Amino acid sequence: MTDSLPSTTIQEKSDVPEYPMERSAQCPFAPPPEVRALTDTEPLSRVRIWDGSTPWLVTGYPELKSLMSDPRVSVDDRRPGFPHWNEGMLSTVDIRPRSVFTSDGEEHTKFRRMLTRPFTFKRVDAMRPAIQRITDEHIDAILAGPQPADLVEGLALPVPSLVITEMLGVPYEDHEFFQAHATTSVSRFASAEEAAEGRTGLARYLIKLVKKKLEEPAEDIVTELAERVRAGELSMREAAQLGTGLLIAGHETSANMISLGTLALLQNPDQLALLRDSDDPKVLANAVEELMRYLSIIQNGQRRIAVEDIEIGGKTIKAGEGIIIDLAPANWDAREFPEPEKLDILRPARQQVGFGFGVHQCVGQQLARVELQIVFQTLLRRIPTLKLAIPFEEVEFKHDRLAYGIYQLLVTW
Repeated sequence: MTDSLPSTTIQEKSDVPEYPMERSAQCPFAPPPEVRALTDTEPLSRVRIWDGSTPWLVTGYPELKSLMSDPRVSVDDRRPGFPHWNEGMLSTVDIRPRSVFTSDGEEHTKFRRMLTRPFTFKRVDAMRPAIQRITDEHIDAILAGPQPADLVEGLALPVPSLVITEMLGVPYEDHEFFQAHATTSVSRFASAEEAAEGRTGLARYLIKLVKKKLEEPAEDIVTELAERVRAGELSMREAAQLGTGLLIAGHETSANMISLGTLALLQNPDQLALLRDSDDPKVLANAVEELMRYLSIIQNGQRRIAVEDIEIGGKTIKAGEGIIIDLAPANWDAREFPEPEKLDILRPARQQVGFGFGVHQCVGQQLARVELQIVFQTLLRRIPTLKLAIPFEEVEFKHDRLAYGIYQLLVTW
């Protein structure tokens, strides 16, 4: 039997849970308890979001992989019924140009091909010395400064920011500007006015930078986008949108993973010691995969919409119905990862879906992996006695952002 009740009937039911749910203060690394419970009983279920609509929530690992590779599932946020993150995203849908993040099929392939070259394994691997230098410089400053030190401000934010700005060709002295505007873009509660202000500010900045690169080309991603504008492959607005997306994604997610991952290791000292003392690069690489699985920082789901009816898991997702694919509970699905609540850096975790899955998975995932490998190993080896400077219960988590993390990580040694 399939569940194909119309959306209006679903909305009238009082037992449809509100989404997103917050993670528990008792176990802040785990997906919200209500979401985990759904994974065990109904890997596809209805939830109610901010605008009163009731899209499908996907929490199971096999269901996630199936839907994220299904061409009948679209990322086109212009389609009626698309489950937007918030009012801000909905309000800008008709004025934002298409990009790799919101296009399907041949259009998506065109955009993604433009971004593939800068993020190949070979090019990212060649950046290791630069990332190592940046990491060491910031740890030098932490060690030379007062205690306690804030690892968010001193390490987690500046390292990925410096790396992505250098790759893009964005002057680092402008990082406070784009960081402020990017924060609005990833706010769970962004209003229409706030979203418009953030979007307009970043778009104007990137358009100005693209025009500058047309006159003064360099070896960076924005120059490559500018050349595609010159060739007529991209409009100026499309180039700015692609650059904006990379700028936000390139520092926001890695910064949260660095700070939250460090906290998770501090709370699991046996795993911290194992990572710190290992000389095996495979252990380091797998530790990053396991931390991605364990933390799943994209906490409000990947948003999609069905373009045709889809039968899956005994349910029918009808064409035009919204879909929210939640990475966190899928990464804690015991069918794929036994004892998911256990942080185990030796667990085979390469199949984790923290970067998404299918054609829309994160284009910069190789860069993120290299950053995390270098930062975690360098931090733990250079400051082997690292410890929290405040009680764990006083750490403030980011429940109001699309990417999960912590606002401040005060440490001593």
